[in-house]
Amino acid sequence: MNVVKKVIQLADGRTIEIETGKLAKQADGSVVVKMGGTMLLAAVTCAKDAKEDVDFMPLQVDYKEKFASAGRFPGGFMKREGKATDYEILVARLVDRALRPLFPEDFHAEVYVTVNLISADKENMPDALAGLAASAALAVSDIPFEGPISEVRVARIDGKFVINPTFADNERSDIDIMVAATYDNIMMVEGEMNEVSEAEMLDAIKFAHEEIKKHCLAQKELEAEVGKTEKRAYCHEQNDPELEKALWDYCYDRSYQIAKSGTDKHTRTDAFEALHEEFWETIPEEERDDAKKIMVARYFNAVEKRAMRRMIIDEGVRLDGRSTTQIRPIWCEVGYLPGAHGSAIFTRGETQSLSTCTLGTKEDMKEKDEVLIQGTEQFVLHYNFPPFSTGEAKAARGVGRREIGHGNLAWRALKPVVPVGEENPYAVRVVSDILESNGSSSMATVCAGCLALMDCGVKIKKPVSGIAMGLISDKETGKFVVLSDILGDEDHLGDMDFKVTGTPDGITATQMDIKVDGLPYEVLEKALQQAKEGRAHILGEMLKTISEPRAEYRPNVPRIVQITVPGEFIGAIIGKGGEVIQDMQKKTNTTITITEQRDAEGNTVGVVDIFGLDKDGMDAALARINGIIAVPEVGEVYHGTVTSIVDFGAFVEILPGKEGLLHISEIDWGKTEKTEDVLHVGDEVDVKLIEVDAKSGKLRLSRKALLEKPEGYVEPVRKPRPAQRSNDRRGGNDRRNSGERRPFNKERRPRPERSSEQPAEE
Repeated sequence: MNVVKKVIQLADGRTIEIETGKLAKQADGSVVVKMGGTMLLAAVTCAKDAKEDVDFMPLQVDYKEKFASAGRFPGGFMKREGKATDYEILVARLVDRALRPLFPEDFHAEVYVTVNLISADKENMPDALAGLAASAALAVSDIPFEGPISEVRVARIDGKFVINPTFADNERSDIDIMVAATYDNIMMVEGEMNEVSEAEMLDAIKFAHEEIKKHCLAQKELEAEVGKTEKRAYCHEQNDPELEKALWDYCYDRSYQIAKSGTDKHTRTDAFEALHEEFWETIPEEERDDAKKIMVARYFNAVEKRAMRRMIIDEGVRLDGRSTTQIRPIWCEVGYLPGAHGSAIFTRGETQSLSTCTLGTKEDMKEKDEVLIQGTEQFVLHYNFPPFSTGEAKAARGVGRREIGHGNLAWRALKPVVPVGEENPYAVRVVSDILESNGSSSMATVCAGCLALMDCGVKIKKPVSGIAMGLISDKETGKFVVLSDILGDEDHLGDMDFKVTGTPDGITATQMDIKVDGLPYEVLEKALQQAKEGRAHILGEMLKTISEPRAEYRPNVPRIVQITVPGEFIGAIIGKGGEVIQDMQKKTNTTITITEQRDAEGNTVGVVDIFGLDKDGMDAALARINGIIAVPEVGEVYHGTVTSIVDFGAFVEILPGKEGLLHISEIDWGKTEKTEDVLHVGDEVDVKLIEVDAKSGKLRLSRKALLEKPEGYVEPVRKPRPAQRSNDRRGGNDRRNSGERRPFNKERRPRPERSSEQPAEE
């Protein structure tokens, strides 16, 4: 084995190791990246040549966490890792978005990048190492790649920036972003923040970039030592300069006019397709083949892109006629769906989201059982993008990676303002269905989701809005234009897709993808400031529809009553085999959940949630629980039920599971011959607790204490109890009873000696 290893030293003394030459040597490139006890194996493979009909970069990135890496079994019946989880897809997307722009534009061979978590120490977060592992595997291969890159997590903890924090430390951060970059340029940013300023976010990106530069240098050294500085030769595109010139001459000016027409998306698309087809018809029929068709499509896309970019840079006019900072028209509506707990429509230009908010119990919370993350998620957000939203005639086939990524971004944007825990006992689910799409449906989801939460009555801390920014730059002239509220075509043909969400007081989430090299920080700064102004405008339009959460939940929203009970009563509420709590739920038509936790003093308590639509049923359930946890107090009056009759009185249940004895002498002021003369099983009776036995805890009750004493009533004289008979038959002088101690007799009779031959008595 020719094992090569490089070590990257972090500022806090921790190290990252990159090793190649030991594992997965039949891949085109493979490395193991290690930080502490966390290890990732990354392997890349590439097809020998591109397929004939492919004119794009077919890159596939997969990230997989092995349960054995943390010494755990997978859940489910099969006990085997299955399809990728949402978390694994999100990590794969982070790597994909950083790598994809750095493959040569004319390279079309299939490339597969696989990153596996093979060891986990439950301290170091593996997602922060995935991008480094993938890039290092490409570096030690012969696959053409304009890297290297690296990804790091930067968090701000107690006011200080930290690279790749531990799980525990990251919980305390107010900035948590992933940054990917080459040595020279930022490529990708994604993360969440707790209402931070634009300047603070920019400082975090710069801090991350300085660390990434060290990672890139280490990969360059690794690449040189392995001997992979020379990459494979390839030819994946056919070109015809004469055909290209003919197409530019025929199509450019007319493409410019179509781009400048200011028409809607479908009209503009139809016009471009018609021009494309018109030029194709100019080619002699005998010369038309698949290779030429691919070339024409590629050349026409370049013409369309050039026309749009020149129009925006030279004239400051966009595809739909807006200025660079102008936001498309917005209209909103809440309460559109009467059956939903909360609903909202948010429409911005040709992008529309119909969002709903649903409230549930703790049983409805999302359960997480991943390799390193277990628990529940109280607030979830789901994003759906059906084909009809863009006019496509095809079936919807499940949730794709893009939908998971867009939903996660919107969830991160709203998460800081949605109350959880003691502030809000409900499980909260927001669903965004995109009904129209032409640019930034994820930001429409943020806006519609915020409106749906307020319509539902969820007491969000502050309203949130979001905006997508774009960039058109010209390397030759150095000019650039930042675009607010970009269209789909401006995203596709532009140089940046930069999404920013936040409240009036700061940023809550961001996602940025850079498609060009050499993006200066001043461009990011301008984009952030322009985004702030755009967010404020969008939020102002939203608040015209609903300015704050509704004071009351809608009538169809189930109510929750939450109480905290001492830990020793949890078992009594649940009952043997759950019989008590199940009986309560059945008879009161409620859902009751109990969560065991620790209070501020460290004592075990139970948080009881009673969930139901019927107020009477909820009140009945609450009364039964309060009865179970109540401690009977002497002198208190209780409304009880007679449970059994005995010769000397009756037993009365004064609280659920708590009975006391109502002695026959305490039934009435007069003499009661038989208990059945007054009481029967099932009778309800008011009684007063007059005594609790200190040793046994038995309860003594009185009914007559609550009745008016008859005039002239004389308490009967009770015969004194006979004196206790002495145990001393000789007249009560037993020293055991008198307490007199018997004097110690020093003179004892000696035991007779026994010879060794004499057997002991049995």
